[in-house]
Amino acid sequence: MNEIISRFCPRIEFETYEDFYDNYRCNVPDNFNFAYDVVDEWARLDPEKPAMLWTNDTGEMRSFSFTDVKRLSDQAANALLGLGINKGDVVMLILKQRPEVWTLMCALMKIGAVCIPGTYQLTVKDLEYRCNIAEVKLLITLDDPDLLETIAAVRPSCSKLESVAIVSSGSGAALPPGCIDICEKIAKASQDFKKIPGATYDPMLIYFSSGTTGMPKMVLHNHSLPLGHIVTAKYWHCVEDSTVHLTQTDSGWAKFAWGKIYGQWICGAIIGVYDTEKFTPQGMLDAIQRLRPTTFCAPATIFRYLIKEDLSGCDFSFIHHCSVAGEPLSPEVYHKLKELTGLELREGFGQSETSVMAAVFKWLPVKPGSMGKPAPLFGIKLLDEDGSPCDDGIVGNMSITCAGKNMYEIDGAEKPSSPDAVTPFIGASDFPGLFRGYWKDKEITGQCWHNSVYQTGDMVWRDDEGYFWFVGRNDDVIKCSGYRIGPFEVESALMEHPSVLECAVTAAPDPMRGQVVKATIVLARGFSASEEIKRDLQNHVKRVTAPYKYPRIVEFVNELPKTISGKIQRNLIRKKDFDTNETR
Repeated sequence: MNEIISRFCPRIEFETYEDFYDNYRCNVPDNFNFAYDVVDEWARLDPEKPAMLWTNDTGEMRSFSFTDVKRLSDQAANALLGLGINKGDVVMLILKQRPEVWTLMCALMKIGAVCIPGTYQLTVKDLEYRCNIAEVKLLITLDDPDLLETIAAVRPSCSKLESVAIVSSGSGAALPPGCIDICEKIAKASQDFKKIPGATYDPMLIYFSSGTTGMPKMVLHNHSLPLGHIVTAKYWHCVEDSTVHLTQTDSGWAKFAWGKIYGQWICGAIIGVYDTEKFTPQGMLDAIQRLRPTTFCAPATIFRYLIKEDLSGCDFSFIHHCSVAGEPLSPEVYHKLKELTGLELREGFGQSETSVMAAVFKWLPVKPGSMGKPAPLFGIKLLDEDGSPCDDGIVGNMSITCAGKNMYEIDGAEKPSSPDAVTPFIGASDFPGLFRGYWKDKEITGQCWHNSVYQTGDMVWRDDEGYFWFVGRNDDVIKCSGYRIGPFEVESALMEHPSVLECAVTAAPDPMRGQVVKATIVLARGFSASEEIKRDLQNHVKRVTAPYKYPRIVEFVNELPKTISGKIQRNLIRKKDFDTNETR
């Protein structure tokens, strides 16, 4: 039995999904800290236990044990303290998938500082906004010329940003003026680190929301988040002790917390890392062959690209379990991947604000296109506009209804170690995996999280077997001639057509119907935009789904607008169409 998991979960194995849903429990200590209680404990229990296997585009391979991670994170914690970083300070990391990501995240947990992971795709505007609203004290980044140029441009306007530290690529390039060589500081720091006390409800991590509508919000998590991801890793990813798990994602995305650190290390898995400078399908396939993961998870976009490649010479026999999340998966991608590789994709669903909320857990048969059934602990219900539960077949707002002890009270009494915007109820950590509010934004927090219920804004319906089916964000649903049309069902139909690589379905204004369905499409290799393909796509949708759902407007583009986390920004397409209509 995994000694680490058994400290938090009184029961680990379950016979059926119903057994799992009814009987899974997770006990959360008052002073839980992932770096001390998981990473350091693995190093103590099994000093040689492997923790990470890393590769890059050149085929370089590096491995790290838990003892390595403990030693390096202790040194990094001492180095950060020497730079004036203390408990409660905010530090941003923009490090792609360099090994230092794991070292520094653990070091920040040990200090009690708050980590903000950032993606290398941040623009000047993105970075300035994040640094100022979060009051970032230290920014640690790579010696990438584009990143350094962006940071140099915003640094004068970030009044709270005291220091910029660089993780060197080893190219020998000179350190930019006014920057710190963090690798040198870590190497010279003592390996002896004195534990700093902290509480589970202390702030640990902030992710900026994807910003598909409005400015990105600061999603605040405390130290109970890693325990919430036990369900993600063990029962959805199905990671195995001492074997490689590969989730492909940049360290700046919330999917990193889901698949590349917390639940996986609690379960004793080896984290597989493909540190790529630019995604290519062949590069991904080569990395999979080098890392040989037992379990693999990626966004649907990656699988869409992989099934367009020649996979006949690829060996996937070492993969025991395959999962997908980050965006809805069309049934066509599921069926094609299974046909080409024999791999069965199991979908999972959640947000930056949560651990996995619903999934095709290992006991459940797959229904292609469905996100599966609810995870335990959260008490997930579908609620209508009045807050009443929805019957089967009725679209509702996916909501967490047992949040009374799991949320931050908007106007409660403050605790010294809590942020000023939100403060915890007594027992706030009883249900790990749920965020604690939008930091410094009481109004937005209150809009989605009130009366002990968190409404996600994701519109979903449930079938008569209890499976959930995604429709769209609450502002993405199309209202056409009295019908309510979810964009995902039309997108799924379009994705079945061989000419479609990617697509986004949105509402477009119409003087007679109010709104009509519009499809914005990126064509696959070998296809060119034409009226013939447009008509073929429209007729295809009419054949495979209800005829009223077909796209009356079809636009072909070279690429879709996306957030820095890779999510399609349907709101930008919709806004452009409605703004154009208003100016006519």
